[in-house]
Amino acid sequence: MAVGARSGHDEPEDRPERDESPAGGAAVPPEDEGDTSGGGDGGRPPRRQRSFWVELPLLVGIALVLALLIKTFLVQAFSIPSDSMQNTLQRGDRVLVDKLTPWFGSEPERGEVVVFHDPGGWLEDTVTPEPNAVQKFLSFIGLMPSSEEKDLIKRVIAVGGDTVECKENGPVTVNGKSLDEKSFIFPGNTPCNDKPFGPIKVPDGRIFVMGDHRQNSLDSRYHQELPGQGTVSTDEVVGRAVVVAWPLGRWATLPVPDTFDQPGLNAAAAMAPTALGVAGAVPLVLWRRRRLTAGRTAG
Repeated sequence: MAVGARSGHDEPEDRPERDESPAGGAAVPPEDEGDTSGGGDGGRPPRRQRSFWVELPLLVGIALVLALLIKTFLVQAFSIPSDSMQNTLQRGDRVLVDKLTPWFGSEPERGEVVVFHDPGGWLEDTVTPEPNAVQKFLSFIGLMPSSEEKDLIKRVIAVGGDTVECKENGPVTVNGKSLDEKSFIFPGNTPCNDKPFGPIKVPDGRIFVMGDHRQNSLDSRYHQELPGQGTVSTDEVVGRAVVVAWPLGRWATLPVPDTFDQPGLNAAAAMAPTALGVAGAVPLVLWRRRRLTAGRTAG
């Protein structure tokens, strides 16, 4: 029942109950809520936030794992050790190499700058300095090129199925098409006067590579005594160099020069007119033979 005396007349039975909160309107917590101190039923103490120094090793570990995954499957940095790709690349440049697309079956294309492992015998006389512990660690996580593996960087000139050739004082030709290389070979260089070659039929699954500094590059031309006539297996290709990332003042992309996109450069395209001619001639020959046979029969 309601607490307190009634007024002179009866009040409705369903009137709202009187506010019994303490004076001043202070709120009273419900009796059935758990005690935040942990003494009540179902109460839990608040979780203490871990110290930054406790979480730091975990963050470093995650960063290392991500770096290793990126190095293995996505992108890796390589340093340019020589002048063989001038002026496209300078000694000491750092390039980023796309390692992802080869995982999807993509193979090197003409005009691309690629990094590849020594196919055998190309760098046998090259002495590599012993790296220190810091260099080994940075190489392990992909921030520096591998110190144990001997890698090279060149431009793809021809791919499997192509016929490549360069005579003295002449341009490089691929499937009979001349390449206009003025935009990327070193100023003052000739396409191949130091080492004319060919014609060479590039085997399937291999590439023919040359440096942009033609008179300072021991490329496919100089290893023709090796299996494949100096060509490189696509299995040895690490990936395509896509960006000069360091130093910042030399930041630039590495696109395919326009000369490699000219019509008729593909070996299949070069054979197309001949194939079409043969295909068109066959019906005419058969038609003529039928006419001759019919004429002899009627006679």
